[in-house]
Amino acid sequence: MPRSPSLRCPRSLEHIRQWLARRIPTVTNDADREMLQGLLLMGALLFILTLLTYVWTTQWSGPFPRDATTLVVGRDFLNFWMYGRAAFTPDPSRFYDIAVYNDALSALLGSDYPGQNVPNPPNALAVMAPFGLLPYLPALACWFAIGLLAFHLGCRRAFADSRVLLIVAISPAGLMCLLSGQSSFLTTAALFGALAWPSRRPALAGILIGLLTIKPQLGVLLPVMLVAASQWRVIAWATLTTLVLIAVSVAIGGLQSWHDYVAKGLPTMNEVLRDPSGIAVPFHASIFMNLRGLLGDAIAEALQTIAALLAAAGVFAVFRYRRDADPAVLRVFFLACTVSASPYFGIYDVLPLTCAAVALVASGALDGTGRRLAQLTFWLPALQLLFGYVQMPGPGLIAPAFAIFIGWRLFAPTRQTAVARMSETTSGHSRAVRVPAEGAVLVGAADGPS
Repeated sequence: MPRSPSLRCPRSLEHIRQWLARRIPTVTNDADREMLQGLLLMGALLFILTLLTYVWTTQWSGPFPRDATTLVVGRDFLNFWMYGRAAFTPDPSRFYDIAVYNDALSALLGSDYPGQNVPNPPNALAVMAPFGLLPYLPALACWFAIGLLAFHLGCRRAFADSRVLLIVAISPAGLMCLLSGQSSFLTTAALFGALAWPSRRPALAGILIGLLTIKPQLGVLLPVMLVAASQWRVIAWATLTTLVLIAVSVAIGGLQSWHDYVAKGLPTMNEVLRDPSGIAVPFHASIFMNLRGLLGDAIAEALQTIAALLAAAGVFAVFRYRRDADPAVLRVFFLACTVSASPYFGIYDVLPLTCAAVALVASGALDGTGRRLAQLTFWLPALQLLFGYVQMPGPGLIAPAFAIFIGWRLFAPTRQTAVARMSETTSGHSRAVRVPAEGAVLVGAADGPS
């Protein structure tokens, strides 16, 4: 007699659980392993169910398939592609005028297409132009292929076990990057490379930082970090790369492109943030977007400004006086501060912090509180979507809380004393030592001056 579905389902779920368990990176701490297994299992379920629903509800006919929300597949990549196409026209900066841009979208996609805007500065023309030479779907396929390859190559060396990248790739931030056609896989690879190579490969680190200027909210604290760490060669290479990108953008669109970006593009972004209906709130994990519905724009903006100043001060202090701490810990701190500093921060842009947080769990470098903050970071995009739709604050405070937690661990006097005591009795190991406390954060034995 055949078994009923209710009897087969638990066994199938057990097979799935066992298969996923074999893909958990090797860790020595049971709590870390359980955390990673939970993230992989629940993240995979959300990823698969959402992706299947998206594929099933999408109209795939024609050169521009539409999803259930009537947006084209790739959504935000459409902006990149349109801007890339505009690079080969006499006046590419005209798309900073939202009316002109949406008229162009209507001519291409029909008058019913929802409004969009181009948020990237003109130096992005140098990066987007090649994609504008291809039809939309082949360009989108190349975009995803390059992004995933860069993500794998740029981030795998940051982990002892590269299987951790699977957990990050199926995270809510990774899922949102795929659904939106955003650049987060590329920018995560660039940020990890820039943070890993300042001393060993200053030229490459500087070039990556220069390329990140096409999405300025991701690199807003990089100059602070580089100055604090006295990475002058990296600063030189980053400046040179930025100037080259600006020169290319001027060659393509003239100085008018920068004038239009400042006069039209930036005000449009400000209108998106301050839209009275709060339509953009679910998609931005910033302090400002979390608090504006509760406290009003003026107070939320003031608190966002204070948070940005504190984040910059924290980054300067840590990379000046604790630069020899565990690089994985420094990376989480820097990226958490970056998320905290900008009012315009998409939920897909949380992918670098998600990647760094999951890596820190896999390394066994967090205590119970740290693991919980890493878990919340993993789910931050999903939480922001859920809370944002009902205009409730909360998820935007996860990154600041994580930054405060790591900063306190790096500067707490008792912890520094314990690190010094441990360093006297530890030899023949890496520079990172474990403080004798419950899963304490790893801090370098040779801290900077205090």
